[in-house]
Amino acid sequence: MLALRNAHLGVAAPPGGPLFDLLARDGRLAAIGPAGTLPLPPGARVLDARGGLVVPCFADIHTHIDKTHVVAETGAAAGDLFAAIGRMAAHRATWTADQVASRMERALGEAWSWGTRMLRTHLDWPAVEAPLALEVFADKRRHWAGRVELQAVSLTPLEVLGEGDAAARVARALRAAGAAMGAFVYRQADLEARLGRVFRAAADAGIALDLHVDEGLDADAAALASVARLARAHGLAGRVVCGHACSLAMQPRAQALATLDACAAAGVTLVALPTTNAYLQGSWDETPVERGITRVAEARAAGVRVCFATDNVADCFYPYGGYDLVDIFDKAVLLAHLRDPAAWLDAITVAPAAAMGAPDAPFAPGAGADWVVFAARGAAGLLAPEGRARARRTVIRNGGIVDDRTPH
Repeated sequence: MLALRNAHLGVAAPPGGPLFDLLARDGRLAAIGPAGTLPLPPGARVLDARGGLVVPCFADIHTHIDKTHVVAETGAAAGDLFAAIGRMAAHRATWTADQVASRMERALGEAWSWGTRMLRTHLDWPAVEAPLALEVFADKRRHWAGRVELQAVSLTPLEVLGEGDAAARVARALRAAGAAMGAFVYRQADLEARLGRVFRAAADAGIALDLHVDEGLDADAAALASVARLARAHGLAGRVVCGHACSLAMQPRAQALATLDACAAAGVTLVALPTTNAYLQGSWDETPVERGITRVAEARAAGVRVCFATDNVADCFYPYGGYDLVDIFDKAVLLAHLRDPAAWLDAITVAPAAAMGAPDAPFAPGAGADWVVFAARGAAGLLAPEGRARARRTVIRNGGIVDDRTPH
């Protein structure tokens, strides 16, 4: 039994006061109330947050843990997305199951130590046949059960999925693996027809979609609007996630807002990837004007669920970084000029968790007692350098303090 006292709840705070006491029993939130109002049960372990920020454990909805930490072998692509794709294709041809397993284990260890409880990874899936990474992933999902809930998504070129019965064959393999279908969608010929085959295959198989969409700064890259139309046409409203959508920021405002309205109507979740897209998009010959981040503020205003996620770590797409979602949050606040950081903490907690199928009421009695407690006194303090506030955290899982957590 754990009593967390004097906590400032970062998201989904009930009415009643600025600080709260929470009581965890048998891995779940047993009671919550304004600070000082809950009696302390005999034998309870007490953790005093001292006004520090408490958020639900993180959910990282867009990662690539099959190809993480390979930049020493591939080199960095210096902002060239398609050069990075080519380098990774050459490197992928040399992969062994042991190498992929080692990379996944390192990534999951980092994510767990920082407080991530759910993680979705895209797996490079260049042909119709399932890649070796799928079997490795299945092993990791079993190994990490109870610590990090893992989900997988295929990442396949639209040119592959859009031909013949390829999408249907991949969809059947994904259904058997309990995974979602993904594709790289960017200005291909016959885009809507090919994308339609993907939606039809996903609908027939009863699986969700998670797409890389419009990852570039060409204003004519407008697949996101097609996605919204197809989601409704194929009965997949609320079951489609789209990452990147960088070109949305380059389109005329009226066009972009119309697309976001359509996404809201279709229940499309939008995932911004601030680190990878800041690195990949914009000029490398002079100071870049474009920031590479999609229109997150406008998306939220339109009623679209918005998430931030890690994306690439230490590979040719993004040669830096790690699996701490607070670092991602920090960069999203800066790059997108988010006026009220506290209002966006849900983008790394409850919003991605809900998109991944978890309840979105983390501080309701009966919810899992999975929290991250920060020394910082709010979102602004979380992003401040004083006392390395971002590293000063206590991770609580299943109502117990994870004492052996070592930040990386």
